[in-house]
Amino acid sequence: MSAGPLTLYGLKNCDTCKKALNALDAADRETAFVDIREEADLQRLVPAWLKAVGAEKLVNKRSTTWRNLSDDEKSEALGSGAKNVLMANPTLIKRPVIDTGSEILVGWDSGTQQALQA
Repeated sequence: MSAGPLTLYGLKNCDTCKKALNALDAADRETAFVDIREEADLQRLVPAWLKAVGAEKLVNKRSTTWRNLSDDEKSEALGSGAKNVLMANPTLIKRPVIDTGSEILVGWDSGTQQALQA
């Protein structure tokens, strides 16, 4: 892997975020970690992420937070109210969100890993 520094947005206790950080560290990628609950400027970031990847990809529909939402909140989260629902429930954001400087990658799957190797 090459290219410039990355910013990884996630949660300190998230296993997937830890896996991503470890893999990026092993590949000598300079990566800054930002906790989405404590440090991230969600007011600025969430709209940019939604524009870049869309609510369907950014909302973690496998999370406990998702299961605890009402049906109205779920449809809002995937529609025009996504920004408000995600800002009110940061743990609903699929993790990690990786900002490469030129694109936003969501999740830690083979697609994300391949994109970071390019």
